[in-house]
Amino acid sequence: MFGKENENMDEAIVGEIMNDLEIEDIPAEAYHDDVGESDLELAALKELNALYHDKIKQQAAEFENYRNRTTKEMGRAFDKGVQEMAASLLPIIDNFERALKNADKKDPFAAGMLMIQNQLHTAFENMDIKKIPTVGEKFDTNYHSAVSHIEDANFGEGIVAQELQGGYIYKGNVIRHAVVVVAN
Repeated sequence: MFGKENENMDEAIVGEIMNDLEIEDIPAEAYHDDVGESDLELAALKELNALYHDKIKQQAAEFENYRNRTTKEMGRAFDKGVQEMAASLLPIIDNFERALKNADKKDPFAAGMLMIQNQLHTAFENMDIKKIPTVGEKFDTNYHSAVSHIEDANFGEGIVAQELQGGYIYKGNVIRHAVVVVAN
């Protein structure tokens, strides 16, 4: 990769630079009464060194930009994957909640289902997936989806009175809105 071709290219560049240089381009301490070819060659090599130094700095900056961009893209892809995985598991969690709502809590089968449901909720929490607070909270269109309104003296106007389906968020992004009933 860095064989004869690069040496020939470097020599060609040094030759071009030497041809372009004039005596005033060479610092005063680099020449005496008579400018020798070694002084021109030294000046050409210094200029070539400066060109390579600038090129290295430019490539280092480009690489840093590439690394930052790919890190952000990988983070976004990971976050999207987490959200898609969570969205695919939400119907399972909903079915557990529906089944347990009417189950006899003393039944060993229901107790096992409750343990599985708790494991799913713990796994979600560990992945920073949080359930959206509903009952008793002020209705917020960013997080809640109202399907009906009811008159209830226990709740103030615009307060969520009932949750029909849980909603979830991941890093501030809604995976699914909570389906709720709002008090008038």
